[in-house]
Formats: sequence, structure tokens, C-alpha cells
Amino acid sequence: MERKIRVLIAKPGLDGHDRGAKVVARALRDAGMEVIYTGLRQTPVMVAEAALQEDVDVVGLSILSGAHMALVPRILDELRQRGLGAVPVFVGGIIPADDVPALKELGVTEVFGPGTNTQTIVSFIHQTIGA
Repeated sequence: MERKIRVLIAKPGLDGHDRGAKVVARALRDAGMEVIYTGLRQTPVMVAEAALQEDVDVVGLSILSGAHMALVPRILDELRQRGLGAVPVFVGGIIPADDVPALKELGVTEVFGPGTNTQTIVSFIHQTIGA
């Protein structure tokens, strides 16, 4: 039996809106992935620790608060400190187009905006993980 792709979906920061994260989590689960959802108001340390403890293959961050340029670098740094620098990270939410190149330069693998078809995210993960 083949091991399922393990995906951590996290809601870092003070953003209290998680409908999109839950929709993505369900779509990934329905596509046969094992999804770990951390819940609301996670710190960068909490996200990185969950990724380490859950032995995930990919991390998805949902950020609607506008704090992506503060939170994402800290999360990536925390992941690197735990030896998880090679784990692909994708970000979804309200991300201005001007910030996408900077996020990718920091190490984010992909950014998905509002209205992205969930099948696009499923396909991205399969292609990235090579499943």
C-alpha cells in the first residue's frame, strides 16, 4: 500500500476566517491525501512544530489578514531550523500580485489567490511531490 501524501494546512496569525482553508483541506482529503489542519491563530513556531511532529510532505498556509510578508518569512525560517527547509510551502488567501515574486524568492513554492479551483491545488501538490 502506497503512503498517502501528508499535508499540513495552517492559519497563522490573528486571521479568524478559515472557510477557505477548510475547503482546501476537504478537497485534498477527497483527493486521497492525509490532511492535518492546525486551526486558527497559529504562531510560526506552532506551524513549524506541527509540520515536524506530523512528518508532512507539504505545508499550506492560509492568510487573509495581510500579514503574509511578516508571517511567511518567519514560518520558513522556523521550518529551516527544524531541518524542513526542503518541504514545499504554498500560500493561499489575499496576496497582492506584487508580493508573489517576493514570497517565491523567500522559498514559497506557489501562491494561490481567491477563487482558485481546488483541483489546481491538488494537481500542484501531486506534481510537486511527484506522486
